[in-house]
Amino acid sequence: MHIETEVLIIGGGVTGTGVMRDLALRGINCCLIDRADLCSGASGGNHGLLHSGCRYVSNDLHSAMECRKESAILKTIVPQCIEDTGGLFVAVKGDDLLFAEKFPEYCETASILCESLTPRQARELEPLLSKDIIQAFRVPDATIDPFRLALLNVADAGRNSDSSYYPHTELLNFSLEKGTITTAVCRDNKTGKKTTIHAKQFINAGGAWAMEIACLAGCEDVSLLYSKGSLLISHDRLTNHVINRLRPPGDGDILVPGGTVSVLGTTSVRTDNLNDIRPTVPEIDKNVLEGAAMIPALATTRYIRAFSGVRPLLQSGGSGDDREATRGFALFDHEGQNISNFCTITGGKLTTYRLMAEKTADLVARRLNNSTPCRTHLNLLVDDESCRWTEPGASPKYWYQSNDPDNMILCECEMVPQSAIDEIISGAPGYEKEMTLEAIALRSRAGKGPCQGSFCGIRIASHLYDRDFYTDQTGLTHMRNFFDERFKGTRTITWGAQAAQMELAEAMHCGLLGLDMIDEPSGEK
Repeated sequence: MHIETEVLIIGGGVTGTGVMRDLALRGINCCLIDRADLCSGASGGNHGLLHSGCRYVSNDLHSAMECRKESAILKTIVPQCIEDTGGLFVAVKGDDLLFAEKFPEYCETASILCESLTPRQARELEPLLSKDIIQAFRVPDATIDPFRLALLNVADAGRNSDSSYYPHTELLNFSLEKGTITTAVCRDNKTGKKTTIHAKQFINAGGAWAMEIACLAGCEDVSLLYSKGSLLISHDRLTNHVINRLRPPGDGDILVPGGTVSVLGTTSVRTDNLNDIRPTVPEIDKNVLEGAAMIPALATTRYIRAFSGVRPLLQSGGSGDDREATRGFALFDHEGQNISNFCTITGGKLTTYRLMAEKTADLVARRLNNSTPCRTHLNLLVDDESCRWTEPGASPKYWYQSNDPDNMILCECEMVPQSAIDEIISGAPGYEKEMTLEAIALRSRAGKGPCQGSFCGIRIASHLYDRDFYTDQTGLTHMRNFFDERFKGTRTITWGAQAAQMELAEAMHCGLLGLDMIDEPSGEK
């Protein structure tokens, strides 16, 4: 297959999709590729926290101020992806009192609102806070759904410039001629078939893989460190606000409400391995121990999943804690590497993705002699029905409103009906001829509840066989791969009620269905 486009964007995280939308609003046709799927890297492996900037006021003022400005813009242009929860910073007995006393001064320097609360006022807002709270401040933190955000960016880009997204498309190499990249050679990781993509400009938005991608073009000016962070998801939503530990950033010091659950994290562990990222038991134990100092219930609550992401960092924090490294971003034009139509955007945060996309699109538009200014800080991100199913707690509402007795519930934990699955496989961004269960789960809440897909994985696959969407053993392989991926996130938190849940899942998937005995189809990667 051969594709012609004006701009090829490599990397389907929120930054890559943000660049795609920004360029599309300027009338520039783009092609976005990802070797897996949307948000398969750091964009999908984080708290979902829309930072007010307070987290960085003591050690990274520039990033704090960027977060403040971008958070305000995103609350305006994409409100459907944001829950404006507010946040609390709380210190407990034993924390550094001098840091707590200076916190309002730090926030004022960054022009971030910060309201002092008594411990009693803080506990009235959040009853599960520890009785050992000694100081508290209220700040304008919020939460954001990165999956819906990425899907909406892609959908909007398609509407504005007929731009296209290709999942499972991995960059293999570039063809260069006289300091210009002419073609990207790619592989479809589901079929193994080669694709060549010809473009005028090439953008590297590969996140943690950005340094490897730059090297494929012969550029050696991108230097990154990798910091793995691990997080846990609780069975229930424990707080209404984002809860931050009032101290310099450390392990287990942020608890973020995410719809019907809460997300606790994170750790920071230097790593060189980008291909097998998963949480470890010591990381989970550390998060729970530190988090319980703020919210004692975290020591005994039920956890349903753990996951990890990798932060690409621009500079070293020394041999110790990588949190000392900047959370800022960098745009490399690679002109010093004698390549005129290639750039790399890396570093940064989920909160600052729009600004990263704007700076990148400014550079590429200038190279294309396109003078249309950026509009992403002004134009509301239009909603799209096929992207609505990632919103926590929304599926029951849509199912009830449909009032259709034939619209059966396939995922009981998250109340996802069969109409949601049909809508996703027929028109969600990145839909394919034969979508995997993982791809469907990424575009919905299926598999996100306490059973972690144990039941709904079987029901959804059965529904797709009934519709002749799956026609052979490949559907069984998709089901097994879906359960394998779910198990990766539960193996480190398998105790108590979740241990019984996993025993039941193993009995069904192996004892009843025999999924551990099926062969890999030929051609599957």
